[in-house]
This record gives sequence, C-alpha cells and structure tokens, in this order.
Amino acid sequence: METENKKILLVEDDPNFGTVLKDYLAMNDYQVTHAKNGMEGFEKFKKDDFDLCILDVMMPYKDGFTLAKEIREKNEDVPIIFLTAKAMKEDVLKGYKVGADDYLNKPFDSEVLLMKIKAIIQRKATDSIADSKQFEFNIGNFHLNSKLRFLTYKKESPSKLSPKENELLRLLALHKNDLMPRELALTKIWRDDNYFTSRSMDVYIAKLRKYLSKDDGVEIINIHGEGFRLVVKDEVDQ
Repeated sequence: METENKKILLVEDDPNFGTVLKDYLAMNDYQVTHAKNGMEGFEKFKKDDFDLCILDVMMPYKDGFTLAKEIREKNEDVPIIFLTAKAMKEDVLKGYKVGADDYLNKPFDSEVLLMKIKAIIQRKATDSIADSKQFEFNIGNFHLNSKLRFLTYKKESPSKLSPKENELLRLLALHKNDLMPRELALTKIWRDDNYFTSRSMDVYIAKLRKYLSKDDGVEIINIHGEGFRLVVKDEVDQ
C-alpha cells in the first residue's frame, strides 16, 4: 500500500513526543499535521482532508474523546487511532464507542503503530472499492452484468450465476489484475471470516474458474495467505 501523500492529523499535547512521532511518520512518507491540543486539532481538521487521525486521549481544553465525536460529526469514515497513557478498560470501550478504529497504550512500539496505520488505510481503501456502485464489467471475452447475475462469453447465451458466485466475481472484477484480499470477500459476502466460510469460498472460486476456463487469457490466481487475483493477460501485457 502506498503511504506517500497520505495525510495524517496528529493531535498530541506533549511537545517532545509529538515532534518525535511527527518526524518518524514523515520519515515513512506520511504528510503529518501536528496539533498541540484538541481545540487546535479540530480547527486543523476542518481546514484539510485527512486519511487518518491519531488522537491523544488526555489533553487540555478538549480531550481526545470529545475531539473524536466532533470529527465523526464532520466525517463518519476517517479512521481514528487513540493514544493513551491509561490502560483502563472503561477508556478503551469509550474510545471504541465514539468511533475509534484502534487503540495504543503509551509507551508503544513505533513500528506497531506504523503497521496499524498501514492496515487501517489499506482496509478503508479496499472497503471503498467493494462499496462501488459499478455493476457491468468486461473480463477478457466475458461480460458480467452483476445486477442481472449474467455472465456472457462472446456471443453465447448468458450463464446465470448464483448470488454468491455473482458477488464474488464482481469483487474480483473490481480488483481486476490486483489483489482481492481473502478477508474482504469473507466479510462482505459471507459476513464472517472463519475456517468454514473460507473453505466455502474456495469452492466458489473453483466454480468461477470453471466458468472462466473458456477464455485462456483469463484466470484466477491464488495468492497464498493473502487472497486471489483475477488476471486478464491481454491487459497485463499492455
């Protein structure tokens, strides 16, 4: 996942820690705006579009929970990570109730924060793709109409896909020639990510491969431990 040009709002009242964290994130190609309290943080949030917010919980003038509520009123989707020196269960629950995506207790490993940021931004990106309203796709010599659940090869009569076959192929088509994460399909289509739903998805992948076998230029590749990739060879070679 590219981090370059991703904008982060960091709201941290400890000037030394805030500066160190800002510099560390900047070294990893993020554009970081640092605010020193909740009031300043909200003013900066209103003036720019951010890909993620990192909020300290305990701050003067306005605490992180209050700031998060105000941010959520302006933007329901921007990811929020809370930083706290207190590891109380009540605070963690309160953080999630106001819309936190994740929580880190101070002191924390900066690499762990980095991995959490990357994972959250990646998840938001794949979710937005999956929520796309597009329903017609050209896949090599195939045409998929996901509203009608019709998969048509060249001039032949269309095949009617089952609901899950249709949803899975649509997700693959939205990620054409790119990775479709396994967890994304399981949570979007099966509403659960466990051993049994994972095995069920493998069965549907096999069914889709059978449909697509008419076109030698189209295949579904298994990316071990990651997900699947719908490859259209003519488009990859261009």
